[in-house]
Amino acid sequence: MKNKLRLVIDTNIFLVSVSRKSKTHWIIENFINKEFDLCISNDILSEYEEIMTRKLPESLKKHMIDILIFSSNTIKAVPYFKWNLIDLDKDDNKFVDCAIAANADYIVTNDAHFNILKKNDFPKVSVITIGELEKLLS
Repeated sequence: MKNKLRLVIDTNIFLVSVSRKSKTHWIIENFINKEFDLCISNDILSEYEEIMTRKLPESLKKHMIDILIFSSNTIKAVPYFKWNLIDLDKDDNKFVDCAIAANADYIVTNDAHFNILKKNDFPKVSVITIGELEKLLS
């Protein structure tokens, strides 16, 4: 039996995939259908909630937060170390720290700030785009 992918999803990717009208809604559908494990930390959950508060109706935001908190395929990671591997946008480091703590397979993002991770041998953190994720899940 193949193990499910463990993913950390950048906020921008997560947010655009919430709407049923979005071309990337398949990400949320795959998560709800337990096709992959989603790794989150308290910092990531707080950022998701903050952005959803600004962009989504309250009822949808609450529904999405409940899904994240209570899904059996949500892995709640507790990063005990801050690696500070991204200098261009230090706020992105929360995703890296979560990926390392959760032993995630990939961070899913289209943010170029994460490209620095490709040059880093230790700790190894793999980054993929939405398109690459779609190929992996199909």
